[in-house]
Amino acid sequence: MQKSILDTILSPADLRALAPEQLPVLAQELRRFIIDIIATKEGHLGASLGVVELTIALHYIFNTPSDNLIWDVGHQAYGHKILTGRKDIFHTNRQKDGISGFPNRGESIYDTFGTGHSSTSISAALGMAMAATLKGEHNRHHIAVIGDASIASGMAFEGLNHAGVTDANLLVILNDNAIGIDPSVGALKRYLTNVKKGTAREENIFEALNFSYFGPVDGHDLNASTEVLQELKKTKGPKFLHVITTKGKGLALAEREQITYHAPGKFDATTGIRVVKDSTPQPPKYQDVFGHTIVELATLNKKIIGITPAMPTGSSLKYMIEAFPDRAFDVGIAEQHAVTLSAGLATEGMVVFCNIYSTFLQRAYDQVIHDVALQNLPVIFCLDRAGLVGQDGGTHQGVYDLAYLNCIPNLIIYAPSDEIALRNIMYTAQQGLDHPIAIRYPRGRGAHINWQLPFKEITIGKGYNVIKGKKTAVITIGSILKNVLAAVNEVNASCSVYDMGFLKPLDKTLLDTIFTTYDHIITVEDGSKIGGLGSSVGDYAFAKAYKGSLTILGIPDTFIEHATVEQQYEEAGISVASLSLLLKNLA
Repeated sequence: MQKSILDTILSPADLRALAPEQLPVLAQELRRFIIDIIATKEGHLGASLGVVELTIALHYIFNTPSDNLIWDVGHQAYGHKILTGRKDIFHTNRQKDGISGFPNRGESIYDTFGTGHSSTSISAALGMAMAATLKGEHNRHHIAVIGDASIASGMAFEGLNHAGVTDANLLVILNDNAIGIDPSVGALKRYLTNVKKGTAREENIFEALNFSYFGPVDGHDLNASTEVLQELKKTKGPKFLHVITTKGKGLALAEREQITYHAPGKFDATTGIRVVKDSTPQPPKYQDVFGHTIVELATLNKKIIGITPAMPTGSSLKYMIEAFPDRAFDVGIAEQHAVTLSAGLATEGMVVFCNIYSTFLQRAYDQVIHDVALQNLPVIFCLDRAGLVGQDGGTHQGVYDLAYLNCIPNLIIYAPSDEIALRNIMYTAQQGLDHPIAIRYPRGRGAHINWQLPFKEITIGKGYNVIKGKKTAVITIGSILKNVLAAVNEVNASCSVYDMGFLKPLDKTLLDTIFTTYDHIITVEDGSKIGGLGSSVGDYAFAKAYKGSLTILGIPDTFIEHATVEQQYEEAGISVASLSLLLKNLA
């Protein structure tokens, strides 16, 4: 049986040996290979399908890895991985001990920069270009491929602003498909739309920043793409190529339903129809509890505003955007702006729910401190995807929020143990608090089918006893409580279990009771062991001269890479099996 062209590509050097007329065939084979694998193994589909031709053209024209190629965010790097020696292991994508779903410097010399968060590529590529110049390597090229949603971020503009006053051998390629995970928003999106239509009346913004501008080019036309890239190789200084692509290209359903097919789960590789999941009633996703609850509260409280930086679908703020479009806003990939915008609204008495993934709030840390907490503005932060998140791996783990927020004065920190508690803390917060609050909750489903119960006010700073036992007290925070309760039931352990709920203010009255009652205390959290619940309990135990033993369980001082959440729990020692073994040994 004759080998496909793709089967002969072990590295970009093999790709560059092909005749130009073979490239469209390779594109068809690469697109089909991605579809066939992701149909059964799952992953980010639409973005990678949209850049198949661009990926081939880049590796065909440029001398990678000597020439640096950076894929912003990295959702679209599957074709890149397959063409750079990882075709035979691509089926392990996002699985434990397999390859990462994002570019990863430790995985391949072709992954020149790790990219799991957006808008970093221009700054990184500029740094590489400047270093090459200092080393006298003037013929090397440095390419950043960035989407139209990502380039609207402040950091991308910071990189463009700096690059424009250098002579760096930098090429910025705008992959313009008018969508990130959700549709792109903002004035820049409108400008790019006018450029594509040929109706832009403004001065070219990129030329104004001192970039040589090329395009727009059809990113699915390999001849046009390779020709313009060949010309760009000869052009000195900072260059900008505007490429038009279609997210999900080559799979009809992925082209039509671009939000769904960003990461569609399992689907039929031929038709694109997604695999129907078990129709048995299940508890809701935490994000949907947030989304439906904020609509319910906003109906009663006209001051409620919802803000999200480019994640209306992932966070389920989409429900409020649909119900109250004048009071709910997607501000694009702009976490810093989202936080300070929320602060500005709060100064005028608005009740602001700022909904951000835990891993993305890291990008707005100064704004949380300076613009919210320092001014004691009662912004309500709802941190989705807190804790371990599974196959997205190290770049997306929401395990640092308890620690990085814990040291900030004026900030209330609460982790609901289930979706009913999430509803109730949202209800409590919108009634009015004296301080800002961070509410962190996990990816995935809750525990209750019947979760839309009447609201109950939660007492700020109050923990409670879940199970009464002897000798040992297990103190938890957040949804990891379910693992603790399962472990206690599995080994029939005679221990007390406490749900602290609040990391700040810490329920010291409850801790005083625990310290005087139990010889052994175990803290369990799905956050960093350093700086979180365990650290806070340990500090207070030391201050109170607690004479018993203290075991702190949580995420160790290492990055937890991609695997299932259960496998990650096991790695961190907070799985049901790990906790059961610990409790059994204490019996």
